[in-house]
Amino acid sequence: MNRRVKFSLQVIVGLVILAMLLLLSVRYGANQNSDATVFNSFFHYDSSNVDQRIIRDIRLPRVIGAMLIGAALAVSGGLMQSVTKNPMADSGLLGINAGAAFMLTLCFTFFPKMSTLNTTVFSVIGAGIAASLVFSISSMKKSQMSPTILVLSGMAISAFFTAISEGIALVAHLKQDLAFWHFGGVSAVSWAQLYRLGPWIIIGLIAVMFMASNLNLLTLSDDTIKSLGKNTMAIRLISLICVVVLSGISVSLVGAVAFVGLIIPHIAKFLVGTNNKKVIPMTIILGADLTVLADLIARTINPPNETPFGIIISLVGVPFFIYLARKDSSQI
Repeated sequence: MNRRVKFSLQVIVGLVILAMLLLLSVRYGANQNSDATVFNSFFHYDSSNVDQRIIRDIRLPRVIGAMLIGAALAVSGGLMQSVTKNPMADSGLLGINAGAAFMLTLCFTFFPKMSTLNTTVFSVIGAGIAASLVFSISSMKKSQMSPTILVLSGMAISAFFTAISEGIALVAHLKQDLAFWHFGGVSAVSWAQLYRLGPWIIIGLIAVMFMASNLNLLTLSDDTIKSLGKNTMAIRLISLICVVVLSGISVSLVGAVAFVGLIIPHIAKFLVGTNNKKVIPMTIILGADLTVLADLIARTINPPNETPFGIIISLVGVPFFIYLARKDSSQI
């Protein structure tokens, strides 16, 4: 089969799966709705109908939020793996999510009435600080940064920011309020948040797609890239800015969710190869698929109680991380 045709079919299948998951997520939850109710909520909306209001005002924004966040986290992980040449890189594992969550803790403690947009700005700043610390520690040696040092640095920075966040939460009696951010979930996503932050996620994803050709160059040595007239540092810097922005926004919306960026890029490469022009679109689709599915499971596994979807993802992510560690042990 022609490679282009095969890729097109893979994209179509991924989008069909996403559409099915979106419809299931809108219909099922603490209470199940009929197909007629779902149809009417879109095409014959009646604001006096409670079930239709739940679909339009609660389920739809959280499903769209899950889709966008999944794509953002997956692409962030793929960028981290390309920039660091480390198959285990992920914004959650490398402490970036923890840095964003730390800044959110400060906002909730000292500025509880701060707007969503402002807290997101602080979340992005926290992600940037954590990323700077991790790469500063990993680059102390003159030799090329080791995957082991990078992962250990990320774990140390993550533990550091998490410990401080926990301490502040205990002192400020915010432990219960911050539990959501530590376990992750999309139940609090609203239309207002999507209107303000959704466009930034979409812009970030589009920017990464335009960078695909340059990201392919990162598989080469720095000297080879320079001989082609490309600026290695500029490519890495722009990539890290995209990671920080996408991760910071994601954490501000759904909390510190790990492993999405670790799992999805590897699955995408397994399906379409290593060309980032194909990997990035597939990563976006599969990332959305995973988080929408995880949120659906989290809502339906024990109704009317809701399981944090970060736990659902971790149940898959931890074994996958162990598999990668064993597979690449000779390089670590």
